[in-house]
Amino acid sequence: MSRLNKKKGNRRLVGLDMAALAAVAAAACPMVGHAQDAAPEAGSLPTVEVVSTTPVPGIEVPRDQIPSNVQTADDRQLRRAQSLNLPDFMATQLPSVNVNEIQGNPYQVDVNYRGFTASPVLGTPQGLSVYQDGVRVNEPFGEVVNWDLIPKAAISSITLLPGSNPLFGLNTLGGALSLQTKRGDTHPGTELELQAGSFGRVSTELTHGRKLGEGGHLFLAFGGLNEDGWRNYSPSRVRQLFAKVGQDSGKLSWDLSLTHGDNRMIGNGLLPESMLAQNRKQVYTRPDRTDNLMSMLTLNASYRLSDVQTISMTAYTRRSRYSTLNGDLNDGFAPPDVEASGVENRTYTRQQSEGVALQSTYTAGIHQLTFGASFDRARTRFLQTEAEGFLDGTRAVVPQEEAEADALLSGKSRTASIYFSDLITLQPNLQLSLSGRYNDTRVSTRDDGRAWLGLSTQLDGEGRYKKFNPAIGLTWQATPRLTAYAGWSQGSRAPSPIELGCSDPANACVLPNALQSDPPLKQVVSQTFETGLRGTFDHGMRWNASVFRTVNKDDLLFVSSGLSRGYFSNFGRTLRQGVELGLSQQGDRLDWSLSYSYLRARYDSPACLVSESNSSAETNPACTGEGEIAVRPGDRLPGLPAHSLKFNVDWRVTPSWSLGAQYRVYSRQTVRGNENGLHVPDGADFSGSGRIGGYALLDLTTRWKLGRNVELFAKVANVFNRRYATAGQLGHNGFDASGVVASPDAWRNSQFVAPGAPRAVWVGLRMQLGV
Repeated sequence: MSRLNKKKGNRRLVGLDMAALAAVAAAACPMVGHAQDAAPEAGSLPTVEVVSTTPVPGIEVPRDQIPSNVQTADDRQLRRAQSLNLPDFMATQLPSVNVNEIQGNPYQVDVNYRGFTASPVLGTPQGLSVYQDGVRVNEPFGEVVNWDLIPKAAISSITLLPGSNPLFGLNTLGGALSLQTKRGDTHPGTELELQAGSFGRVSTELTHGRKLGEGGHLFLAFGGLNEDGWRNYSPSRVRQLFAKVGQDSGKLSWDLSLTHGDNRMIGNGLLPESMLAQNRKQVYTRPDRTDNLMSMLTLNASYRLSDVQTISMTAYTRRSRYSTLNGDLNDGFAPPDVEASGVENRTYTRQQSEGVALQSTYTAGIHQLTFGASFDRARTRFLQTEAEGFLDGTRAVVPQEEAEADALLSGKSRTASIYFSDLITLQPNLQLSLSGRYNDTRVSTRDDGRAWLGLSTQLDGEGRYKKFNPAIGLTWQATPRLTAYAGWSQGSRAPSPIELGCSDPANACVLPNALQSDPPLKQVVSQTFETGLRGTFDHGMRWNASVFRTVNKDDLLFVSSGLSRGYFSNFGRTLRQGVELGLSQQGDRLDWSLSYSYLRARYDSPACLVSESNSSAETNPACTGEGEIAVRPGDRLPGLPAHSLKFNVDWRVTPSWSLGAQYRVYSRQTVRGNENGLHVPDGADFSGSGRIGGYALLDLTTRWKLGRNVELFAKVANVFNRRYATAGQLGHNGFDASGVVASPDAWRNSQFVAPGAPRAVWVGLRMQLGV
């Protein structure tokens, strides 16, 4: 469903004390200077953590030999945090990650990492690739990520690799998220988890793992959730199924897994500030429903040819059906013709994709060499319809005419790639890493609507994109407790079929509800430089400090031209650069972590963008188009706070009772539509500051073992019941404060926000069965 499709607003929220964040950063920095003098305790051995550095599972290197600030987590940490899903966990636990809840549904959030986004919403500039067991799960039609289709109960480990890592292929502009799922031999037993609480939420997870004979293993997981939602008219239903079977027999190892999801989600997104002030639970217009149905079959296999060489393979096939139903305010109706005050937009998307990757790893002297090749293809069928109707008393659209097709599109894409990496041990404490990937991508769209339905659309298009992306890095273990690293990498992303079909400024689209002609688009190229230090102190305390800089060239942005319309366009350059500081410790009874991130995400080229609701529109002589604003180099990218602070603690009070806390603080951010930062409210035609305030949230968790096989757990989210917003946008508000529709000539330029959820409490029970 379109993120730019209504529901906009904000209220000024609690400010953030930047002095406090600066003090944290200053306190962490001096620790770097002392780490070099630290020596390991007598008799102690360092813990070696290995991390997969390629998409195909099974090829791992020590984390301390990776020239970037890699973050990892496992299923035990997921359990302790009691997170609803993967985005929820990342938002509370991983540094440099924040979320925008633009759709108002916990499964439909934008996940931002270092200023790059993985989102389920068409129109969002995508910059992160997401892999599950070696398969990239970014949807081929728009590179979006459907978080509801990732089975949380089956996740074994999480690895977040920063930068433009070319080994992870297309869309790895700012980072790659690699997920590995559980196996029956590593996660044996049967476990049932039940949870219920606020917002009418009831969830169930059932898992079963076991060994099968000599070397075999089986793992099954089911997850189900029903909730009413905290806002009006926002129920959701999530069903996830995962199954994996495999065999380890000497030199050969393989596993076959099935991932299935059948979900219905309501996301009542942005809300004007005037309506928010009266009732935070109400919605702008409705319904906003998304139905996702997907099945994916994945085969992973590896064969050890010798003690120094292994070949691996990943193959998959994926089938999906996605549909959206959006009830919108009709900006073309004229009172008193209230029968046409609303419009019901529907989309239907069917996708089929397959792929295979082959990889060989060979150790020869000081070299650890990896060579690989992959091929992926996808076919998409997209239909959009609309039907005019009226808005009832709950602002739901009641259609009054038969739906008419606006677009019927077929899209195809295929990518062939070859890649390599070489980890060279120059000295026992000095490693050089070299890698590169060559991508050859073809993307095409065919306008079946014009040929079959007689539509006037012009959607035919084709593009071919070739690129070789290299990377180089160096790691140096200066002492047993201090590592220094530096690296440079380049990644790219080719336009998807939806972007090719919506790239004409003269024919703006209503995503995902309309498409028009397709001027050629360039592929995005990103280049990242990162350097940093990491190390340990006494008593297992770990620290890290890093700086990074990523430049995107020909960045693909969705340029809004109103409440819902816009088009995709290449934008020159954008820049993300920042600092990450971290400190953590794991003890017998207390685990804690503290992290601070600074992000400067800005435009690095001048441009004219359409933002009619910005008070500075049409005031700069450099931008002469209707409703245009002038964006200058240095203006901030919207939706991204500059400062973030996270503190997490888990205290084992007794052997059977634990307490946890997750505290996170974000600074203010610019809203969409105020990209130039010049919007000023005047109290008449324009409202809203063009920014939303910073906010701080505290969650508390507890776990209590009632017996050997029974555990009670509970979570309180947003303990202090803060009123906050995670995103915002400027737009035309068609309702008064009480929610009554006004005539189009009385619509006001307003600020819309995505309000955050209030305080919530959930209680659950976890049982080991058959033990």
